[in-house]
Amino acid sequence: MGIVKNIFTWWEGSTFGTWLFTRSKGHKVGEDHMGNVYYEGGKDVHGHPRRWVIYKGSNDASRVPAEWHGWLHHSIEGAPESLLPPPRIWEKDYVPNQTGTANAYRPLGAIESGGRRAMATGDYEAWTPDA
Repeated sequence: MGIVKNIFTWWEGSTFGTWLFTRSKGHKVGEDHMGNVYYEGGKDVHGHPRRWVIYKGSNDASRVPAEWHGWLHHSIEGAPESLLPPPRIWEKDYVPNQTGTANAYRPLGAIESGGRRAMATGDYEAWTPDA
């Protein structure tokens, strides 16, 4: 099922067309800590080299770390491992977008967290056009 799945699906890994283009024109630039692989090859309409990512797992753009995002958008030219300074001790580890998962942020008034929010304090005054 793996080959047939890759021919017709786009939401996990790469499609057959992307795989074929990667094999013929792309060369591997690097890999991030989540297993996503980054490629470069050919030229776009502006003469810049084409850059793309083959995701490990589901295709979710929020799974691209900031340093590789900068590389994909030509903010930095070389692979991020060789150009960026080492991470600072105060920097948090990268976490992909959690929306739609059990780890998503839910404020106190959200239905998923009980649906109760604090009562209004009475300091609100509605705007009227006559005032």
